[in-house]
Amino acid sequence: MTQISSVSMGIKVTEKAMMPYKVFGKHVYGNLYDCDPDILSDAERLKDIAIEAAKRGNMTLLDVKYWIISPGVSLIAIILESHITIHTWPEYKFATVDVYSCGRHTRPEEAFLYIARALRAKRYEYRVVDRSLYEKP
Repeated sequence: MTQISSVSMGIKVTEKAMMPYKVFGKHVYGNLYDCDPDILSDAERLKDIAIEAAKRGNMTLLDVKYWIISPGVSLIAIILESHITIHTWPEYKFATVDVYSCGRHTRPEEAFLYIARALRAKRYEYRVVDRSLYEKP
């Protein structure tokens, strides 16, 4: 699998790591290509994948809802720390995924990568964005 990751706003990771923050936030989002179209069109299977992703990301799952937009599915898993979304286009073997968490104890990147594997993506790209609120030095 191919992957791309980035850091935004021109602040080096090492600089941010040294700054205290008021609110922690990490957003992992990306595109999955050449996925298994049978999985992409199976809403219940996608629900199970989202539930497992929340577990692997050490997140507190509150609810999962999905809508079948034939042939695709749009799914949102509400976690105490924020959300996981999966939107699928089986006819193109394509999906988009967002995992956003405000919990320092969580692992949103691990949850994203689990979803990419579970959807059998042959290729994916993703970005990791820091959405924390930092205290000014």
